[in-house]
Amino acid sequence: MRHLTEYYDRQAQELLLAEILKVIESAPLFTPTMPRTGKPFSVRMSNCGPLGWVSDKAGGYRYQETHPETGKPWPDMPQMLLFLWDDVSAYRAPPEACLINVYDAHAKMGLHRDEDEDDFSAPVISVSLGDTACFRIGGLARKDPTRSFDLGSGDVLVLGGDTRLAFHGVDRIKAGTSELLGRTFPEAARFNLTLRRVTSP
Repeated sequence: MRHLTEYYDRQAQELLLAEILKVIESAPLFTPTMPRTGKPFSVRMSNCGPLGWVSDKAGGYRYQETHPETGKPWPDMPQMLLFLWDDVSAYRAPPEACLINVYDAHAKMGLHRDEDEDDFSAPVISVSLGDTACFRIGGLARKDPTRSFDLGSGDVLVLGGDTRLAFHGVDRIKAGTSELLGRTFPEAARFNLTLRRVTSP
């Protein structure tokens, strides 16, 4: 695990946010639901890249090539994110999915691990934009001890190696800790962008 604090400075954060807002214009935010219960997530989502991650009661957790509501292909991944992957992933193939999670001030993400991909030697790389999140990470079993730390705006987190399948989540959002979203997207407190390689190259 690598926590790269302020990987993106404020100007770069603003540029990346503008690119993500263009993605959302083309691929509107949707609310996924839990496979077994149909209960809605507390975050809204979109994706960019060749594949997008979705979840619903009918089909469960999965990747697919099209938006679940519009039926259109996902928009291309911003070049800034491809540069990030090349810089920090140490992986031989490009990412195929960027999951965009949009948190309001009260949203959380329970402990989970990313295991819907084919090749776990590819890391999961996430970018935080907006308010600080209290991030929690544990071990390979859900009951393993956990520790928590803050992810601020512009931070990048790399989960690779032994931490690639570690359980992790977001306990809470520290509202008002960033002005990045401000007038641009006031209905959200934080964006989290998660880059993933889905298939084996």
